[in-house]
Amino acid sequence: MRLLKKKNLKFTSKANKYIAILGCFLIAGSAVAQETEEVTESKEEVTEPAMDAEASAEMDSVKPTNFKKIKLDGISAVVGDYVILESDIEKTLIDLKSQGVSTADVTRCGLLGKLMEDRLYAHQAVQDSLLVSDDEIAATTDRQIQSFVQQTGSMEKLLKFYKKEDEASLREDINKINKLRMLSEKMQSSIVEKIEITPEEVRQFFNKIPEDERPVFGAEMEIAQIVKSPKPTEKEVQDVLDKLNEIKADVEDNDASFSVKAILYSQDPGSKSKGGFYSITKDTGFDKTFKDVAFSLAEGEVSEPFETQFGYHIIYIEKIRGQELDLRHILVQPKISQTALDEVKQELDTIRKHIMEGKYTFAQAALNFSDEKETKFDGGLLRNPTNFDSRFELTKMDPTLYNQVRNLKDDEISYPLLEEDPRGGGPKYKILKVTNRYDEHVADFSKDYIKIQQLAKTEKQYKAIKKWMDKHIEDTYISVNEDNRDCDFANNWVKE
Repeated sequence: MRLLKKKNLKFTSKANKYIAILGCFLIAGSAVAQETEEVTESKEEVTEPAMDAEASAEMDSVKPTNFKKIKLDGISAVVGDYVILESDIEKTLIDLKSQGVSTADVTRCGLLGKLMEDRLYAHQAVQDSLLVSDDEIAATTDRQIQSFVQQTGSMEKLLKFYKKEDEASLREDINKINKLRMLSEKMQSSIVEKIEITPEEVRQFFNKIPEDERPVFGAEMEIAQIVKSPKPTEKEVQDVLDKLNEIKADVEDNDASFSVKAILYSQDPGSKSKGGFYSITKDTGFDKTFKDVAFSLAEGEVSEPFETQFGYHIIYIEKIRGQELDLRHILVQPKISQTALDEVKQELDTIRKHIMEGKYTFAQAALNFSDEKETKFDGGLLRNPTNFDSRFELTKMDPTLYNQVRNLKDDEISYPLLEEDPRGGGPKYKILKVTNRYDEHVADFSKDYIKIQQLAKTEKQYKAIKKWMDKHIEDTYISVNEDNRDCDFANNWVKE
């Protein structure tokens, strides 16, 4: 894919390269997001007398060898109201390495350039009144700290890892980092959010690409599935409701810990280890019923048991912050008998047989028999979660899905496959079919329009960001340390 590297993915390769890398970076020390303040001159060296109070009277007779030099942290650059210290660059690089990010192509100048971009975005966001609330910042910090504590094992270990004396100082540092990051993201979004691409612009973009430089797209396939989910008996459902009501009563009447109950009983893999904790807004991509119940509750209230596609829940509202909720929930699924599983497997076997006999098509069977609402009305067609396209590139497919379809021939339908729902739902059976295959090929305007459209839009976004960057670099106070002026920056940070 020569073109992607050379020309038409400039926005991705230049503007997003370090964004993607630094997305992993959450804490690079307290200096990362600090406001302009009194700091020492760059790489200033001061001498500190190695003497006691009595010797100070004989200062004139002390030789230079009795002094030791201490190198103070210097300024790498200043962008508007923000300072970037030499240590910020080093800490960023160390954090990237500690998180297993490949830094083979990351240069010190490149990191400095990315840090300067972030601060220019943040500085201009404040000028344009694109602000983030303290509540938003605090909520993000809370989630991160909870995640960090889960990873390290305890708050004490977390403080030791980041060399902080107490939680307050750690929280203050993370708040600063999150504020800068959120301001930066808000500014970037405002630059590109209204950019659209017309079919004519897509055509012009494609026609400008020399034929020998057009991108090569890897082999792809389209996949359809029919899903059958076994149903629990009334007794199995009642057992779950009784259990959830028992937990609710224990929390309300005996002041039992909802968090502990969630760790013990919840079957939600995404929150069980966190005591059932989620922080959501009305725009969070959760089940609608779940959100409707959550936003109907008062702070400190526990819901009645209710059902979603994943099973049965109860919710406890921990904190309400405007339009954002901190909640904990417990998910319990009714037990599914082996008999019920065998029945849906047999049903899928029959459906498969009838399709192969020509009684109805795969798409007709999906519409009439599949239990999966997301795919049944589209002939069972799966959508790629990265771009919602129907095509899956073989080299980028989920390994589990790839292994399920890699040996299927054209027009072949898999035998029923048992699958656990990774989102926390119950077990289900499914049959799969590869509906289309696309061999590796040079980009074709009609066949690959969606991909070419995205490339064209990406280039247009890059140009908008570059134009914005050039203008605001001119209008903003920027100072680059003498030692960094030889860097080959992507932007004109060293204004001549």
